Amino acid sequence: MKMVTELQQVELLPDEVLEMAAECLKVMAHPVRLRIVNILMQGEFAVHQLAEGCKTSPAQTCEHLRLLKGHGLLSSERRGRTVYYRIASPQLPGLIECVRKNCKI
Repeated sequence: MKMVTELQQVELLPDEVLEMAAECLKVMAHPVRLRIVNILMQGEFAVHQLAEGCKTSPAQTCEHLRLLKGHGLLSSERRGRTVYYRIASPQLPGLIECVRKNCKI
């Protein structure tokens, strides 16, 4: 294991990046929201499809979607009576890939 004797030798991320990451992780820190994003990595889906995939009620799913959209992580489009959601943040696929790679049981 390599020991670093001085902090100046460590490449630190800027505070703004860490604050953005912390906010994203706070919002994503729920299994249903992670599942929603995992599903949306396959394309866009309607609320009822996401609810079915997450095994939650449409009302619960809408609350999660509202939070994700409110933080700019998702976008939506209404077509007739149906609202379709898609990933808006380019960071989300990387986050899901990190979970997939590092959080296996």
